[in-house]
Amino acid sequence: MNFSFFIAHKLYKDKGGRQHVSRPAITIATAGVAIGLAVMLLSVFVVLGFKHTIRDKVIGFGSHIQVTNFMTQMSSDQAPIAMNDSMMKVIGGIEGVKHVERFAYKQGILKTDSDFLGVMFEGVAQEYDTTFIHQNMVAGSIPKFSDSQSGNHILISQNIADKLKVNAGDRIFAYFIDENGVRMRRFTIQGIYQTNLSQYDQVMCFADLYTTVKLNAWQPDQVSGAAITVNDFKQLDEVESRFVEKINRTEDRYGETYATQTIRDINPQIFSWLDLLDMNVWIILVLMVSVAGVTMISGLLIIILERTTMIGVLKALGTRNKTIRHIFLWFAAFIIGRALLIGNAIALGMALLQQWTGIIKLDPATYYVSTVPVEINIPLLIILNVATLLISLFVLIAPSYLISHIHPAKSMRYE
Repeated sequence: MNFSFFIAHKLYKDKGGRQHVSRPAITIATAGVAIGLAVMLLSVFVVLGFKHTIRDKVIGFGSHIQVTNFMTQMSSDQAPIAMNDSMMKVIGGIEGVKHVERFAYKQGILKTDSDFLGVMFEGVAQEYDTTFIHQNMVAGSIPKFSDSQSGNHILISQNIADKLKVNAGDRIFAYFIDENGVRMRRFTIQGIYQTNLSQYDQVMCFADLYTTVKLNAWQPDQVSGAAITVNDFKQLDEVESRFVEKINRTEDRYGETYATQTIRDINPQIFSWLDLLDMNVWIILVLMVSVAGVTMISGLLIIILERTTMIGVLKALGTRNKTIRHIFLWFAAFIIGRALLIGNAIALGMALLQQWTGIIKLDPATYYVSTVPVEINIPLLIILNVATLLISLFVLIAPSYLISHIHPAKSMRYE
């Protein structure tokens, strides 16, 4: 067994005897590192949960990439673009694409006997991926959407339902105003969803693609655009570059120009806010590592001063300064190792408790979620543990050189 490791282990197991200083110092150092690691892990878990939960909600409404009319991106007006079977096959054949679906927007007004509300109808067809909406349903069911006939069934948000005081199964009138005059349709509310993403929940209704295309007076193959889901969000920019090469600046049979946008381009404010969370995490990590380092330095200095007599004896017996430094660094490693175990237990316990119970609530109007989302990431947990161990040991190298200044003869009289 390594001599430095053996002595450090004996010191760590020593309950103190007449030495009354080291135990409190060790306890404080252990607590400092443990609490620092727990705070770092919880910060990372919560930020990951926030980012992925909110990102998935935004993507649920807007997908990863949208192919639309170039004029739509240049103004707020909806300009149609042809999206026939051949174009759908071209888009679906691009490397990295997972799913393609058409959509068409139409502004309208929902009216009851006592109130009315301006909304945006999103027409979708049978290829629409209902996974996201299904996860956020609160009443009723999802209509069977179609591009060939109108079922006169719509899906509205809980926000809209509360404002208009309607429920699933109720009938409601919708009015559409454009250059052709005012048109009225009567729909049945088949389902109600709630995502807590207010900018969508306040206005978004889902209807048949056939209905919205007819209301816009477009040709059967014209839509607002196509929504594309990619296999890996991390490769979003690479997939978009392939769209730029194959789709952008090409024209449909009506002379309209195709253009693409990523979800980051469509919702820059939300993604800027999510990126800002990363900066907050880095600040917390730096502060917590600094706290852990300071507590460890203080603890080590106290322990070295307390063990001055032992250091003098070891030097008198011919032990080199380097070996004695290694003894105290091993000793610090034992303290840090125990602190890491405690910190991991605290962080994982609190994270799992929040995942299972949602005990910490949030205001959905402000944070887009009703409870604090937590995502446990094992690779990041391991990285933070290793980084905390290495940084804590690294900052102790300089204080350990205090041992070189301890004279054997003088230290033996130190008590």
